[in-house]
Amino acid sequence: MKICGRRTQSFTPLTSTLMNCYINIPSKPLFDFSRKPSNPQLLLAAKRRWNRYDVLFRGIRRRNLGSWKMRNQPVVSSASEVGNGNADIVKKRKVVEHVCLLKARKDMSDEVEKDMLDYIYTTQYQMRGIVAISLGRISDQERAKYTHAVYIRFQKKEDLSKFYENPFYVRVLKDHVFPYCHDIVNVDYESEVEDDIMPIFRKGEFLVQEFNYGVEFVLLIAFDKNSLGGPAEDAMAALAELTAAFPSLIVQATKGSNFNLNNVEYTHGAVIRFRSSEACETFLKSSQYNDQVWGSKIQPISEKVMSVHYSVDPVGTELM
Repeated sequence: MKICGRRTQSFTPLTSTLMNCYINIPSKPLFDFSRKPSNPQLLLAAKRRWNRYDVLFRGIRRRNLGSWKMRNQPVVSSASEVGNGNADIVKKRKVVEHVCLLKARKDMSDEVEKDMLDYIYTTQYQMRGIVAISLGRISDQERAKYTHAVYIRFQKKEDLSKFYENPFYVRVLKDHVFPYCHDIVNVDYESEVEDDIMPIFRKGEFLVQEFNYGVEFVLLIAFDKNSLGGPAEDAMAALAELTAAFPSLIVQATKGSNFNLNNVEYTHGAVIRFRSSEACETFLKSSQYNDQVWGSKIQPISEKVMSVHYSVDPVGTELM
């Protein structure tokens, strides 16, 4: 496992091809086979063309699967982190992470809650630039200030800016979020992940299922102003090194400084995907985390800390 450095590398040809397939897909299907054209030959030609693209796309992903399984290590990342000598072996790609915590009203019904999460999840199909998303009801709500969490990964900062202004997302907030939630906090930060399909899109298929299940852990920190740029970055680097030491528990971890000027309540954020709830509990209760990172690095220089976690289920099952 390698801790990434400052240098940002461009996509490999393979990754660039698949990024275009995933990100630059139009909001509407390329071919709508449910609406038959007047000429049956046009429908047949469209189906054949689509099948050729689909076979090619799946073949590329299948060939790339072997290298991912050989590594199969969690990616610990930060754009501000100085890499060691081995970090250059694995190419990195910048991504932008968006975290949103919601505090729903106590009288929210299950139906309204599901609609809210479904509409937020559907946003990824209404705009370009979203490469990964997870969301759900926060576990252990008796101790948490918030009730729901949303995590979205973007290709670049410009995509995040368009997301905030996207008409569909604005309507979702107006009709399905704001009427039922009375406290919302957003944290945005730039980080780096391995320049490969599975780490970028946080999706697995065939024999790779690491990103399909698990627990999403969100950590938001407000460091003391005097610690910014020095001890605060050292604390986040210590967190990165520790998560790198637990590949059996962690699939991927990212972290960075919050650049959202409209939400400055927290200065830093981190998102860690654990393989299971047991893995999350083991890590958070470990002496390495509590003594070497939390107790000695983060807590002494932090003014406020918010940590939540929620279960992640495969697409097609319940969101909560």
